[in-house]
Amino acid sequence: MLKKSMRANYEDYGVEKAWWRKEGTGLPEQTAVKILDMAAGSGEATICVKDWWAARRQGTVDSAAITLSTGSALQRLPVAPPSARPAFIPPSKVRRPAGDAAPSISLGDNSPFPAILATDPYTVQAYRDRTGLPCHPLSFEDLASGIMPPESSEESTDDGTMQETQETGNTMLDMVICSFALHLVESPSQLFALLWELSTKAKWLIIISPHKKPEIKDSWGWDHWDVETWARATPTSPFGILKERMSNPEQPPNPPVSSLTNPQDDADRIRLKRLAKLQAQQSNPSSSAASSSSTPARGPSPSPAAAALPKPKPVPAPAKRPEPATTPPVFQPLKPTATPKASTPVNFEFKTWENETIQTVLKPPPSGSDLVYLSGLAEDLRGDNTSLDLNVDLVDQLLISRLEFDPMAVQTTGSVPTSFEYLSSCWKRLQAARNLLTRRGYSGTDVAQATPVITKLKDLIISYAGLSLQEPSMFYQPPGKEAGPKELVKPLLGLATSSLLTSLSNTATPADQLEPSDMEQFIADIAARFDGDGLEDVVGPVFSELANLIRLDTQGLAGTGAENGWRAGLLALEGLVAVKPVAAAMTRLSDWNPVGLTGAFVEHLTLLGAPARLSVFTREFPRIGTTYFSEPEKRTRSDVESANNNLRATLHVLQQSLFSIINAVVRSGPTPREACLSYLATALNLNLRRGGMRIDPATVASDGYMINLQTVLLRLAEPFLDAKFSKIDKVDPTFLAHSARLDISEETRIKATSDEAKAFSDEVKHQLGSNAAAPNFISEVFYLTAAFNHYGFVRTLSTHDALEKSLQDIQDHLESVEADRSYIGTPAEAQVTAAIENVKREKTNRLISIFTYQVQLLDPDFIFRMMSYTTFLMAWLIRLVDPAKRYPDQAVSLPLPQEPPKAFVMLPEYFIEDIVEFYFYLVRYSPGSLDLSGKKEIFEFIITFLTSTWYIKNPHLKARLVQILFYGTLSHGRDRMGVLGPVLNSHPLALKHLVAALMSFYVEVEHTGASSQFYDKFDARRNISYVMKAIWNNPDHRSALNKEVQGHMDKFVRFANLLMNDCTYLLDESLSKLTEIHKIQIEMASEEWSTRPAQEKKERMKAFQTLEHQASSYITLGKSTVGLLKDFTAQAKAPFMAPEIVDRLAAMMNYNLDALAGPKCSNLKVENMEKYRFEPKQLLRDIITIYINLSDQPEFVRAVASEGRSYRKELFERAAAIATKRNLKSSTEVEQLLLFVTKVEETKLLIDAEEDLGEVPDEFLDPLMYTLMRDPVVLPSSKTTVDRSTIKAHLLSDPTDPFNRAPLSIDDVVPNDELRKKIMDWIAAQRSKGKTLDAPKPAEPMDIDDSNVI
Repeated sequence: MLKKSMRANYEDYGVEKAWWRKEGTGLPEQTAVKILDMAAGSGEATICVKDWWAARRQGTVDSAAITLSTGSALQRLPVAPPSARPAFIPPSKVRRPAGDAAPSISLGDNSPFPAILATDPYTVQAYRDRTGLPCHPLSFEDLASGIMPPESSEESTDDGTMQETQETGNTMLDMVICSFALHLVESPSQLFALLWELSTKAKWLIIISPHKKPEIKDSWGWDHWDVETWARATPTSPFGILKERMSNPEQPPNPPVSSLTNPQDDADRIRLKRLAKLQAQQSNPSSSAASSSSTPARGPSPSPAAAALPKPKPVPAPAKRPEPATTPPVFQPLKPTATPKASTPVNFEFKTWENETIQTVLKPPPSGSDLVYLSGLAEDLRGDNTSLDLNVDLVDQLLISRLEFDPMAVQTTGSVPTSFEYLSSCWKRLQAARNLLTRRGYSGTDVAQATPVITKLKDLIISYAGLSLQEPSMFYQPPGKEAGPKELVKPLLGLATSSLLTSLSNTATPADQLEPSDMEQFIADIAARFDGDGLEDVVGPVFSELANLIRLDTQGLAGTGAENGWRAGLLALEGLVAVKPVAAAMTRLSDWNPVGLTGAFVEHLTLLGAPARLSVFTREFPRIGTTYFSEPEKRTRSDVESANNNLRATLHVLQQSLFSIINAVVRSGPTPREACLSYLATALNLNLRRGGMRIDPATVASDGYMINLQTVLLRLAEPFLDAKFSKIDKVDPTFLAHSARLDISEETRIKATSDEAKAFSDEVKHQLGSNAAAPNFISEVFYLTAAFNHYGFVRTLSTHDALEKSLQDIQDHLESVEADRSYIGTPAEAQVTAAIENVKREKTNRLISIFTYQVQLLDPDFIFRMMSYTTFLMAWLIRLVDPAKRYPDQAVSLPLPQEPPKAFVMLPEYFIEDIVEFYFYLVRYSPGSLDLSGKKEIFEFIITFLTSTWYIKNPHLKARLVQILFYGTLSHGRDRMGVLGPVLNSHPLALKHLVAALMSFYVEVEHTGASSQFYDKFDARRNISYVMKAIWNNPDHRSALNKEVQGHMDKFVRFANLLMNDCTYLLDESLSKLTEIHKIQIEMASEEWSTRPAQEKKERMKAFQTLEHQASSYITLGKSTVGLLKDFTAQAKAPFMAPEIVDRLAAMMNYNLDALAGPKCSNLKVENMEKYRFEPKQLLRDIITIYINLSDQPEFVRAVASEGRSYRKELFERAAAIATKRNLKSSTEVEQLLLFVTKVEETKLLIDAEEDLGEVPDEFLDPLMYTLMRDPVVLPSSKTTVDRSTIKAHLLSDPTDPFNRAPLSIDDVVPNDELRKKIMDWIAAQRSKGKTLDAPKPAEPMDIDDSNVI
């Protein structure tokens, strides 16, 4: 039977055998423990927790240890010893009796699984794959600045607007686990900031470290806890300790509610440290809530017994933020402690208290006289027979009289305060009075009686303080002091120097002046009073002053001072917008988004432009380069990396603060959110010229401004960039067609004309009607981010690439000038020397600029956010073209349908271009960024559009896709296959489609429509050759090639023809350039060279350099093409035996064999051969291999025998001898080559006998090849008759009539049967004349002189 007293029930039944079980249905539902796995890695600690929870549910875990499953990284997890309490219960000074052993613990079937949050900036995907739980990409710096992972997995509502549950600063944790990572934080200040912030968020901290580091001091917010003795650790306890939130050792472990420290005091201490963490926090509009919003006090939570004390009657009290859960988040409940006795309420005399409080609050500051005699007011009160005792009804008159009073009229000492200084000091004293009221232990009735006085005082003080800021001339102001809105600036700037680190110094703010820790509450009170009543007039000048302060800091991120530089101004802005009404008022100011802006001035004339233009780029902030990267040629890699880290840390502070400001505005209401989106769109639309070529940087916004706004958008997009793509269908694919937010009228579309795009837009608007709902926030942010990515990041990449190209040009020019020493000793020596020094200085400046650009562009944090967004964008684009609309949940079926969706082709081309440019930059400069994630996603994107190239009109973009694959197969670090090599050799879509897609594009790139298509195709085909080489050893790819040849012979024949054409051209150009180089080198080595005129030598040298560049390029392309031909002739021979190919293939092979092994090969000997990457032995080896590959094909034997320009038996015998002598081929392979020659010779004798037909009539000759036609056909447009094999060979590379360039296909030609019959009859008549065959002569052994062979 229950007793009336709650305390008695607890004493009789306790908690473990609670009266709930005796009289009720069981214990209340347990609360899930909240755990943060910090630096989670692949989830090792999480797996331990999961195994621990599962084992305890089954009741199989004793109090000594827990044996984990094989999948756990840690094999044993200690728990409390028999004399200790369970490790997950916050400690108190109450000890378990010595003989009371901890029993085996069973959680029960209804015990909730711990709520595990995980953070790691590098292993998000690995953690998700292993644990199945979400992981957030937060770094130690993010956590130290107050950013916490959200408790809910849903970050946005269905309409795309962000919920308040996204606030990450309110997460209260039971435990933080950091395994094998915290010791990596080497900076004590960074470690301190992280640990202090965690101490405000969590009750326990478990650190697993490979050694004694990190060293954690007792003043850093945590007490050491010895798990062996279950007590606070002594200095001699080095191991086996947990970290508990630091509390006052003199304070009882479970104090009663009335004796807890006031939340405001603790909030003050926390705010001193939290510089950057002034997130948008909603203030209660009521006066009481505005005066008491604070953070709960740290310290042990009240015990259940304490919480069960009788509560006082409800009274109007200041609203408080939610307290942390007081129920122990454990699997074994605590035994209750003795309930403390309620203290006797202090005697309260209301009139006395009211008089003393008003007197204290309204007294002057200590400077000068402590008293001001308001004689006029006193006389009025006496005349009305009113008591002179101070009460709340007199406060208004008191304040008016005091503010109108001229202290200079009486004798004063010290400084006279302005009206605002006086009122703010009153507010400060009022806060102290309010706190004192709650601490003195007055009864609830007394507090309820006193609260209206406090409220009335605050309302009047704040009202007059706001009026003093708006109209300082309304009240007396001492001469020589600046009064008005700027008086708020100084305490706001103090936020930059009010961190917990600096607060430990001896400097202090006078007690009657506003401190930085007061500003959030003071601004909230001002906003609550003046919102809708002139708030813009109060805070507008403050915003402008802070923006000007930031603009005037010309040192930018290179500056070191924080008191009056950009850091102070930025943190002050954060402090202002932390209050929602102020954040909303910011968007109503005239300099938020003024009219008449230009692209260049948007960053100079707007509030957000001031902080957003800060960057690391030397064009706007040259001191960045001289401070961090002076003398770049002498800097080691570690020096550069150290400078990068320092600058990036500062850059992160800037970008996080900028995001906090914009995020606060977005969250302050629908109207401010719209104003914020409008500003971002204006900044973008004014800078569309950034997308052009050769734009004057002075006419558009800076790279830093655009990228900083882009980073803000990337952070705003994070809520819908989840790993499961749960919000992917909330992005409206027709947004750009019906929204006027972005100006894309001049943008090139993926595959549509401007007229088609306009028609589509009209169609969408007609379907939506005039009452269409506004676009959701997800779509707004998605498209704005895509646009800023194009005009921000991608255009900055172009600037970086241009700098690198100019640096290379300067280097080449410098080497050329320094190599020519002819100016020495001439009158021009001084002038030339000065010019060389100028070039060197320009080279240094270029190198410094490149370093600063790479600070931003290669920032790991920025790259990670970019990859998250780009991955989402790629998935969205593929889902858009996927007929089933199931990607990425299911693989897309390739190739895609012939007709692409309208919504896709109408998109701006930069949706594809920017993805390509981003990954192209990564695989070149930061391939390691793809080690953990992004490889699979980019490959699926590439293969989707390579197999369906008709979806993209721009051939340059399609070529870029292959270029990414090429760079992705280059060796990187220890990975010899490159970052994409493993994916290309294992992904199912690669094994099925990659070879066919590459061959198709090899053919397609022959005609790009660009003026540079002839040279563009060789670049693309070189990339294809290298990718083919990277995957060739995979049997699955070769099997796919065989299937492609069998199923699409015509397509492969076209590919083989173009491959052969490229070999012919590239080898011919390579060898001819080497011959010319050889000739010039001989000239330069002769004695006659020194006697030539200087101008002639200069021109000859210029021609020589051009030849060197061309030869190097042609040789590289030629080698890769010959290598590809070698591989394909070994795997698929039939297509090369087609009549339209085989003869030209034989002619090309014979010609190049003659050049490499014939008598003229000595002309290819050049000095410094490796400079041109010319490897004649390897080239000869590959050509011999091709002969051997095709030696068993009768068509090829006959074609070689029929080729009369270069074929000679002696040539092949010479090549065989060279291969033997230089060990290019094995004896078996050389024998195969000689057997092939024997076949060719026999076939040649037969051909000579068959084809000795005498003089052929002109009408029987092919007009292109001048050979006897065997299958004449008529071309329909030009009416010309040619041989079928000739026109088929022509159409393989050019689908037009060779005589009038009209479009033509092989199906269009008309057989000329009449002419064919005449030719056959003529051949039969010629053969009937009885020609005889000459018997073949035996081959004689040949003595090879290869002294001139290269």
